[in-house]
Amino acid sequence: MADEINRISLDGELTIYRAADLKLTVMEALRKARVLEIDLSGVTELDTAGLQVLMLAKQAAAADQRELRLLQHSPAVVEIFEMLDLGAFFGDAVLIHA
Repeated sequence: MADEINRISLDGELTIYRAADLKLTVMEALRKARVLEIDLSGVTELDTAGLQVLMLAKQAAAADQRELRLLQHSPAVVEIFEMLDLGAFFGDAVLIHA
């Protein structure tokens, strides 16, 4: 039986160079719990490949009646989310930096 909440931390570069490994890590963690929380405080760079992994996980969670929560968005993550207006897609309260 899946745990209620599983929490993982992603750090460093969420880029095309790590996307395949990140996808495996995130999708495996998602399968293990009803709710997956991903701490993004250590993310130093986010490109479209890394973003696609997060978007895939959000869609997979919804399709399987699970929940994905992104937490502690790093400045690099906030920058991309704001640039692409993704707050509503992820449904997260992203801290807006003045």
